[in-house]
Amino acid sequence: MSHPDPSRPLDLAALRAGFVDPPREAAPMMRWWWFGPSVERGELDRELTAMAAAGIGGVEIAYVYPLAPATIRFLSPEFLADLRWAAERARALGLRVDLTLGSGWSFGGPHVSPEHAARRLWWDRREIGPAALTVSTVAGFPGDRFVAAYLGSGSRQEESDDVVQLATDGDRVRVPAGAGPRQLLLAWSRPTGQNVKRAAAGAEGPVFDHYAAEATAEHLAAVGDPLLDAVPAALLGSVFCDSLEVYEADWTPALPEEFERRCGYPLLPELYRLAGDHGDAERARRVRADLHRTLSRLYEEHFVVPVRDWARRRGVPFRIQGYGTPPALVSSYRHADLIEGEGWGWKRLTQTRWASSAAHRYGRPVVSSEIWTWVHSPSFRATPLDLLGEAHEHLLLGINAFVGHGWPYSPSDAPGLGWMFYAAGALDDRNPWWPAMPSLTRRLSRLCWLLRQGEPVADVAVYVPTEEVFARMGTAQGGSLDAWRETRALIGDAVVGAIREAGLDYDLVDDDGFAGLEADRYRALLVPDGCVLSAGAAHWAEQLTAAGGQVITPDTLDELEPDLLITPRVAALGHVHRRLADVDVWLVVNTGPDRLTATVRPRTNADRWQSWDPATAAVTRAGTLADGIAIELEAYQAVVIITGDVDDGPVAVADPPAERVTLGDWTVAVEDEPPRPVGLPHRWEDEPVLRHHAGSAVYRTTLPPVPAGARVVLDLGPFVPGDDRGSDQDGMVGPSYRVAEGAPVGVAARVGVDGVELGVIWAPPYRVDLTTAVATGGRVLEIEVFNTAANALAVDEEILALAAAAEARDGRRFRMQQLDRAMDGARSGLLAVPTLLVG
Repeated sequence: MSHPDPSRPLDLAALRAGFVDPPREAAPMMRWWWFGPSVERGELDRELTAMAAAGIGGVEIAYVYPLAPATIRFLSPEFLADLRWAAERARALGLRVDLTLGSGWSFGGPHVSPEHAARRLWWDRREIGPAALTVSTVAGFPGDRFVAAYLGSGSRQEESDDVVQLATDGDRVRVPAGAGPRQLLLAWSRPTGQNVKRAAAGAEGPVFDHYAAEATAEHLAAVGDPLLDAVPAALLGSVFCDSLEVYEADWTPALPEEFERRCGYPLLPELYRLAGDHGDAERARRVRADLHRTLSRLYEEHFVVPVRDWARRRGVPFRIQGYGTPPALVSSYRHADLIEGEGWGWKRLTQTRWASSAAHRYGRPVVSSEIWTWVHSPSFRATPLDLLGEAHEHLLLGINAFVGHGWPYSPSDAPGLGWMFYAAGALDDRNPWWPAMPSLTRRLSRLCWLLRQGEPVADVAVYVPTEEVFARMGTAQGGSLDAWRETRALIGDAVVGAIREAGLDYDLVDDDGFAGLEADRYRALLVPDGCVLSAGAAHWAEQLTAAGGQVITPDTLDELEPDLLITPRVAALGHVHRRLADVDVWLVVNTGPDRLTATVRPRTNADRWQSWDPATAAVTRAGTLADGIAIELEAYQAVVIITGDVDDGPVAVADPPAERVTLGDWTVAVEDEPPRPVGLPHRWEDEPVLRHHAGSAVYRTTLPPVPAGARVVLDLGPFVPGDDRGSDQDGMVGPSYRVAEGAPVGVAARVGVDGVELGVIWAPPYRVDLTTAVATGGRVLEIEVFNTAANALAVDEEILALAAAAEARDGRRFRMQQLDRAMDGARSGLLAVPTLLVG
């Protein structure tokens, strides 16, 4: 992902040119799943060519579980040769290639030795009587290692406040005699047992210890070096690490030594406080905070930095989704070259915001997100409008590069719909609506390119109290080992949602993030309720107030002047702002299913503005800022507003004609069948013969005469949401984004007159200008409607048979997700009566 050059600020003409014709490097990439990893070069070529034709910018290759008997094993010479061939072919097509540094996730495999496998702390709490006893410290399960023993008074129902560490005697602990009931607490280090999830053939094995530099080096030598020996840096955009999912990993053999060196006191005499306060809540909090801070530092120093340094020596950037377990902080991202997030929700504290905050803080002009991970689950349910709606949410979270999740490699002769990943989405040219993909990628490329220019504008630094977050952690306390998750629980989505609804934007800043931070970088520091500033944060707050800024709480948020004043305040209207040398760029998005009207007033000294349409790149309106900017946005529609030294034109015609003419006498032809009369609305699922049709149907009618010289616009109908307004869950697995139902076409339409194509429409407003075609005598209107593949998926038994066979052969490496819901709410066809707008 190339970075804009800040030393060469763009003038308005260059900004327009880049928006109209964005470079391919701004286009969405796709995660490309290689199952097995058995592939065939003819199919690799076909899929890469299809991606390039659809405007996709590149691939991130992920090597996952087999769906057929594995003919090629991970890291075999045959696999590496195919990888090199694919990278060379992608380069020839102008596509970027990124490589994942391991199969499945998290990193590991057969090369991971027992001493380098991920480990956790496990507690064995027992109530004992007053008699003396001897306890063996010989492991009862392979890999278990005794750490320490503690003795306290009382029963298990009560925490002891007089806990002492017991000495070990060889391979046993001797418990002295005492009085009354007592508690014996044994700490063991044991392998987490986690194996690589979704592993390719030959990649099976334990996840490695991300706190140990030796384990990281072992993995890079076993996996990283062969990959980059096969595919040289000149063919690569980056090497990649997916989200941190080393479950329950809170131990490494060197932890006691590292803890004492960093914290100044020994760990083992205090270790029992991880399992409870034991009469001193403050001391327990201190120990928990120190331990989790140590783990976070070990993750940074023994995993992120070594991988980054290795990648740089190999000549490629290192990209990472830095959240989860181990407990990565926002500031931990500073050690990576490229920053990536995951998760939609522009008014929530997401992992995407975790990443974009780090990118803004550490000057990374391009920040990506894994997008469409669970979009409209299950597979093949997603529509182009679903993809656009979720993309808008990521843009509002500060993202300006996308890696779609994803494109499943599928042999051309695979039965049924073919191969697919176990989770949504399946975003390839098997989707009947694929003719809409080039216009979607073009729109997103424009927005990603535009939002890489200049600098991000965020007024509020939201304080992430690192010590409090670390003190809340710990599985023994019912918490997690995920700093993002604990931060979200501490701050709350309501706080960041209020910031966005107030017309402001924010970055998360943790304690390490204040080091070297300019005093005037933000206008305010928001301190969450109940949080106390650390010494470093307090010092920066003093500098902030001296520079004219404010320290605020959630209750005093309204004291800040909005960056974009929206009247009336509309909860579904979001914005993101970039500042260039001579102009400001504002992306304003309707994130909901209802048409919105509002007046917006940007906080700027400029007096002129233009609006640009992301769908067409046209300048749609222009004016002065004296009275604000009146905007009208359809469901899920966005507009770009430019303020500064701009002129009044040329401005495209925005308002359609007023006279409406209803079109009748329709026929429909499905595939090779002859046309037949049809009444509209026409929903395929209501006809038994069409219920499971996944493909297209052509609707035709004859256009009525119109006055000479009239402008003529086809309108398929408005977006009219029903009771289903796009719940993000509704029983689906994962955070499954979907727009509300209410489109007049299910799900995309290619419009032509007399056989001449005039446009593909799939998002509001569902209109196509027919003026030129009508003026030259065009009469026969054709609307070819494409649906999703969900209708076919609902009756496709091949993928289930394929999954069952794969499990019987290779063990359970995945479970297909909710295929029984494929047809829920499916709406295919021409779902409203089209009209002509004439004037």
